[in-house]
Amino acid sequence: MMRSAPARGPGAGLVRFARRNPELTLGLVLMAVLVLFAFAGPLVWDIDTADPLSASPSRPPSLAHPFGTDSQGRDLLAAAMVGTWLTIKVGLIAGGIGVAVGALLGFLGAYYGGWLDSAIVGVVDVGLTIPALLFLVVFGSAFREGLDTTTIALMIGTLAWLSPTRQIRAQALVMRQAGYVFLAQLNGAGGLRIVLSEMMPNLMPYLMASFVLAISQAILAAVGLDALGLGPMDEPTLGMTIYWMLANSAFIRGYWWWVMTPIAVLVVLFVALYLVSIGLDVIANPRLRRRLGT
Repeated sequence: MMRSAPARGPGAGLVRFARRNPELTLGLVLMAVLVLFAFAGPLVWDIDTADPLSASPSRPPSLAHPFGTDSQGRDLLAAAMVGTWLTIKVGLIAGGIGVAVGALLGFLGAYYGGWLDSAIVGVVDVGLTIPALLFLVVFGSAFREGLDTTTIALMIGTLAWLSPTRQIRAQALVMRQAGYVFLAQLNGAGGLRIVLSEMMPNLMPYLMASFVLAISQAILAAVGLDALGLGPMDEPTLGMTIYWMLANSAFIRGYWWWVMTPIAVLVVLFVALYLVSIGLDVIANPRLRRRLGT
């Protein structure tokens, strides 16, 4: 019997890639579910009920309120929809700042060396000795009035570039000795052009993995601040939902639905980011990449 020829085309390639990198596939699927929950959910559910006094307080899940309500009369399904995007937004802004600044400083320091590299390394070493949570708590306490998710994201971003700078610099030091860098130098390319057009594109999978890790760390920091009561009181982020849960003794009073809602969404979010990070690390690592056949 003749065997049928294997399926070819973009669809077959995607299926083959998904089978060889299941971590990245599952992580992207979970992230897509969360994005649909945050953006498509409001099309079928009234998110205005995320405001206080929108429903009867402290009600368990029902047809009218599938996730129940909290003691302030907020619908927890609506609060989870709004809070999911607000929490992801903080991670995207802070993580983007961290990786963008870290990549630029790491590449420039590694490529030019000398006093510039020494200055960058010195600032990073000093900055990493500062307890990040202590800095964020002090800053959040000092500017508690008028805090919103954007301000918190920028606040976290002021420290988010330190670790990526050190990690990316270590990778760039190895890349600086690559043959294509010497070839670009012989062709008269400037340092900044070599960094942006030659070195950065070759490290893009690693930068994407670093970006996902930075998002996770930023979200964790934001949730920690919110849970301490230093977040935006007027915005139902997942961390602020946890804060109100703790402030109103939901554990002791048996409001299990209030406890489960933000924790379940955060678990899915962190698992998704972790799986995506693993999948991107497989692509960035040449030895692991052979397993994908790419």
